[in-house]
Amino acid sequence: MFYENFEQLCAKRGITVSRAAEDIGRSRSAVNRWKSGAVPGGTTLRKLADYFGVTVDFLLYGKSDLSFDDFTYALHNETRELTPENRQKLLELARFFKQEQDRKGQ
Repeated sequence: MFYENFEQLCAKRGITVSRAAEDIGRSRSAVNRWKSGAVPGGTTLRKLADYFGVTVDFLLYGKSDLSFDDFTYALHNETRELTPENRQKLLELARFFKQEQDRKGQ
């Protein structure tokens, strides 16, 4: 299933599977292994997920829901370069959403 998902993502972006692999530092021979059924390791999966803007779960299973680990990783990845001031603002915003959710009984 991984390779089919990978191919679809490449097609949506209008690139070849070899180009995507090269863009993340993998060889064409890696693509051949994936086509034969091998699944890339964790680091490569993360690089591909970041490259396409999807979760690792989506790459592996076609799921679009974020698991806790994927959400945590995505949140960290998107916020790691924020200034301390902006991180604090983000934390305050998350607390606000949590309070609103609790208030509404959701």
